[in-house]
Amino acid sequence: MTQIILLCISAVSLCFGFIGLAFAKSSKTANGDDKKAKKRKRLSIALTLFGGWLLIGTLVSMFSAKKAGLKIEFALFSDRISIFGFSIAKTVVISFCITGTVLILGTVFRLFVFPKFSPDDPKGFQNVIEIAVEAMENFAKNSLLDYSGQLAPYMFTLAVYMIFSAFTELFGLRAPTSDLTSTFAMGLITFFLINYYGIKKKGVAGRIKGMAKPTPLVFPMKILSDVAVPVSLACRLFGNMLGGMIVMDLLKSVLGGYAVGIPPVAGLYFNLFHPAIQTYIFIILSMTFINEAIE
Repeated sequence: MTQIILLCISAVSLCFGFIGLAFAKSSKTANGDDKKAKKRKRLSIALTLFGGWLLIGTLVSMFSAKKAGLKIEFALFSDRISIFGFSIAKTVVISFCITGTVLILGTVFRLFVFPKFSPDDPKGFQNVIEIAVEAMENFAKNSLLDYSGQLAPYMFTLAVYMIFSAFTELFGLRAPTSDLTSTFAMGLITFFLINYYGIKKKGVAGRIKGMAKPTPLVFPMKILSDVAVPVSLACRLFGNMLGGMIVMDLLKSVLGGYAVGIPPVAGLYFNLFHPAIQTYIFIILSMTFINEAIE
């Protein structure tokens, strides 16, 4: 009975919306660019969209076995699949797909797009690429000093990987950055870079002396602090990305059939803007830790 009432409401909303659009168009033709006609048009568009959303949601709810309700189902680690007899996490497969996609796009870009760039008259897409590359280089120079040229490409690649990982959620897949094993691997790379460049800058003895400043009593705490870096980076990124994924799943489960159109809009934040913030935080923390090691 409730669904029949909702169908009637959606049908009435659609009718009023279409009638309003036709009336607003005729008013605009007769009276020119009238403010009232514009207001009626906006109201009619809103009624049409609301009626369409309500109609589609009601139909999906009526003919779908999936019902609305509060459901929380998530796993700390990714599901696993069998490939050639080997058990592999789905997020690992997705990571390989992301890597392959970026490599193919990078190769196509280098062979077919980059040769067309003009050094004297940059425009369009070239400006976008140059701004992104220069921004990362300048960002790295402020933190990594003499090693910015070596680490800026890695940081840029890391940013691309994390953004592409977030895009996979738009296709209903679990992002690799919401799997603790993936984020811990990224944290371990940062841990390796911290100690590698610290030793490269100061030598082994200098690195040890640096960890014993201002007093040798802090040496054990500095060791614990260094060991905690990959764990901290991994858990921070994992928790934030998993939280976004859970919110999106809750939104879909609560709305049921009426989730039509709403998750994609919410996904603009949870799958684009929010991952961009987490990417920025992960990169700036990695640079900060490396900078502390080489100072």
